[in-house]
Amino acid sequence: MNKIYTSLMVAITLITSFSNGANPTKREDKKPVNAFSGAKGEVKLITLDPGHFHAALVQKNMYDQVSPEVYVYALKGSDLDEHLKKIEGYNTRTENPTAWKEKVYTGNDYLEKMLTEKKGNVVVLAGNNRIKTDYIMKSVKAGFNVLADKPMVTSPEKFAELEEAFKVARKNGVLLYDIMTERHEISTILQKELSHIPSLFGKLQTGSAEHPAVEKVSVHFFYKNVSGNPLVRPAWFFDVNQQGEGIIDVTTHLVDLVQWCCFPNKIIQKSDIEMLSAKRWPTIISRDEFQEVTKLNEFPDYLKKDIKDGKLLAYSNGEMVYKLKGVYVKVVAEWKYKAPEGTGDTYFSTLCGSLCKLEIRQGKEENYIPMLYVTANKETNIASFTKNLEQAIASENKLHPDLTLEKINETTWRVDIPNKYRVGHEAHFGQVTEQFLSYLKAGKLPEWEVPNMIAKYYTTTSALKLAKKNK
Repeated sequence: MNKIYTSLMVAITLITSFSNGANPTKREDKKPVNAFSGAKGEVKLITLDPGHFHAALVQKNMYDQVSPEVYVYALKGSDLDEHLKKIEGYNTRTENPTAWKEKVYTGNDYLEKMLTEKKGNVVVLAGNNRIKTDYIMKSVKAGFNVLADKPMVTSPEKFAELEEAFKVARKNGVLLYDIMTERHEISTILQKELSHIPSLFGKLQTGSAEHPAVEKVSVHFFYKNVSGNPLVRPAWFFDVNQQGEGIIDVTTHLVDLVQWCCFPNKIIQKSDIEMLSAKRWPTIISRDEFQEVTKLNEFPDYLKKDIKDGKLLAYSNGEMVYKLKGVYVKVVAEWKYKAPEGTGDTYFSTLCGSLCKLEIRQGKEENYIPMLYVTANKETNIASFTKNLEQAIASENKLHPDLTLEKINETTWRVDIPNKYRVGHEAHFGQVTEQFLSYLKAGKLPEWEVPNMIAKYYTTTSALKLAKKNK
């Protein structure tokens, strides 16, 4: 009788499962382990091994959803000291001071301590990139959500581990997300939006390897000011085995913007990417320059391999040309030592459409402020194009009031953007964090984000692999 009853209950269970659309052979991913509701203080941050100033910028502002208590796990040393100094600076500033309470653990077992104590539910990662992929994997395995600075991976050999980490995160019901600040820059936002107005931009062109339809160039500087003070770089920042090469570092932002701008809300697969060419070259840093930016008197031993004639050869520059869904793309990242007075990091971006070209320029003529230009193609009817451009800007003014147009010549206009929209690079970290908090509350990322992060890092690591092969 008991056997009959048991068999009957199993049958009922199976019937119910099938009637609800369930597949008994399919593994179901866990629901989010943290039921975030948006309540005050429910998100508890953990900062793991901070070594890059981006870790502190996540905390430049307070967030209602985030507890003021932040748990920090790291070894004692200058990296940790610089991080805590920046947080203290935010807490003690005159205007809009923060109120973070840093709870610091500095034992040699800091990673194991973090994983077992589980003092928080979101791990912030911005530091030495050599071990970042391992930190990511161990964190998501332990059930932590992760907000990671770029790059998540620095070598082709570690790419498979990152890809697996996304699967583990999904299985464990946690979110893994990287900090893509440049999506929040106003000229980039407008370039993207205008490129999807067919009457203005037409259709994104295919281009060629010699003349790509999409080009993005970013120039950075080792010596710079952050939060009003000269930035002290850790010595490992100049080591390609720890920071990673330039072709997989800053290019992360550029590759991300190509995907996000040209194919918004579209899932991108590795098969959509074809790497055509890639190269790498060093920035030469003198001993005096190294001392100025690191405050160290000597090159550490791990940099000796990169010293030639008493100068450091930092492989911080890279270029790649590839096809994305059939569109030719060129991405370049360059690093120089110090920007000229009154200048800073620069960014240039071009999108070629069948009716016009959309360009972001940030050179001397623009006072090193990113400006958006619209240039009609030679074959385009200027009268109708002018009307369509004015209508497009009028439409954009509903979202971004006070945009205006200035005619530069017969075929080119500049979109003048009010300063109120130019919040600056540091503020973008707060915007990304706010976005991530909204995803935590929703319990998921947009469906295209994870496959596109995987595609992005596949692109950068493939470029590095090809560049080294072409050495």
